[in-house]
Amino acid sequence: MYPRPALRHASAPGLPVALTPPVALALVLVLGGCVPGGGVHGKPGAASLRDPYFPRIGNGGYDVQHYGLTLDYAPDSGRLKGTAEITARATQDLSAFNLDLDGLAVDSVTVDGEKAAFHHAGTELTLRPGDDLRRGATFRTVVRYSGVPRRITDPDTSEEGWLRTGERAVGLGEPTGSMAWFPGNHHPSDKASYDIRITVPEGLKAVSNGELREERTAKGRTSFDWHSAEPMASYVAMVAIGPYKTRAIGGTKGTVPIYTAVDPTAGSSGARLLKELPGIVKWQEKTFGPYPFSSTGVVIGRPGDSGYALETQNRPFLPGPTSVATLVHEMAHQWFGNSVTPKSWRDMWLSEGFAEYTEWLWTEHTEHVPVRQSFADAYDADANWTFPPARPPSAVNISDAPVYGRGAMVLQRVRETVGDATFFRIVRGWARTHRHGNADTHDFTTYVERESGRDLGELWDAWLYGEERPWLD
Repeated sequence: MYPRPALRHASAPGLPVALTPPVALALVLVLGGCVPGGGVHGKPGAASLRDPYFPRIGNGGYDVQHYGLTLDYAPDSGRLKGTAEITARATQDLSAFNLDLDGLAVDSVTVDGEKAAFHHAGTELTLRPGDDLRRGATFRTVVRYSGVPRRITDPDTSEEGWLRTGERAVGLGEPTGSMAWFPGNHHPSDKASYDIRITVPEGLKAVSNGELREERTAKGRTSFDWHSAEPMASYVAMVAIGPYKTRAIGGTKGTVPIYTAVDPTAGSSGARLLKELPGIVKWQEKTFGPYPFSSTGVVIGRPGDSGYALETQNRPFLPGPTSVATLVHEMAHQWFGNSVTPKSWRDMWLSEGFAEYTEWLWTEHTEHVPVRQSFADAYDADANWTFPPARPPSAVNISDAPVYGRGAMVLQRVRETVGDATFFRIVRGWARTHRHGNADTHDFTTYVERESGRDLGELWDAWLYGEERPWLD
């Protein structure tokens, strides 16, 4: 995400909301395999995963494998309707389980084709299948829902969820906004593959994550089918709808396919970013290792489409006009944040610290400003010392300056301690070892010490967890 200290992002999920009346939206949740005859005596899955900053998001008792979302959007009314299929595996014997869904009305629910009881209160959709689910079973759920998706305003005044401006709309999810447009297990620790089909009026484009498999028009409406094979956390799932100018560049030997979407108002700023993108990807691959996904790109909107850039998987969303540095930052997240995803929101510095440090590396690469100078500037900035990057005081602070600037300083101190060759070997190894997985701060510090052969306890105490600004050597 970029920029951060001034903006970002503390939702308060779980508060009661007024539900819109059911309209015919079919969201099909696929979770497959009830055990017939009541042979399993399960218990309800947990209604949250007890994230330290967003304790009401996420759900226990199952692991989502795949989301299949079919969405139909009417820009004139702002109404969304569709079908979503979610395939999941039960991690315990289940009598009931929850999904996160905020502000949309639910019409009906089935599990493995059989009607299921449900209750929707606030952001919790509780489902009770006719028969309990056996631990290890793959099971399916179909949920019908509809309404006008919510624009969620966070305590720091930033906005997420479904951001509608006239005929344009963008669905953004960090940290909890994806629940505004589809139900699911909306915690970063539960990643899944996705198929997203979006139907909009002819003349508009609908862009999402992954690869565009098909675009077809009938009776004045166009459907776009997007496929994301690699695991993705729901907070980096994205839908962008508008009169975009799109371009697809097929991958050649040694490169990944690129799909870009640019608002017609972006002008020369958008053109410059598109020109820089292939070089940025090539440089980042040299620095961090192979690009972790099967395609890349960028979506460039208008300044008012969102108040921040976001590292949505495969193609970041940038409200233009914006800078090359912003694109570098969000592309770095494809390795650090999207492929290697934080286990909880407490570990956000592992995403933002790496992305900020990548900006320092890029500035050195293109403008010959030493990383050490960027470190010194960050060290002198009082805003970076209001709390330790690994211990934000509350959800309001997870995108504040220390998570970015001081997080990057931690990496530079590691580099200075272990040497350049070892440091970049560690960075590439970290991205490779946890590719498409989740990791936390303890995983990182343990990995660095093991790979470097150094006890770095004093470094972590001072720079990662310390309350005071450390003295420089």
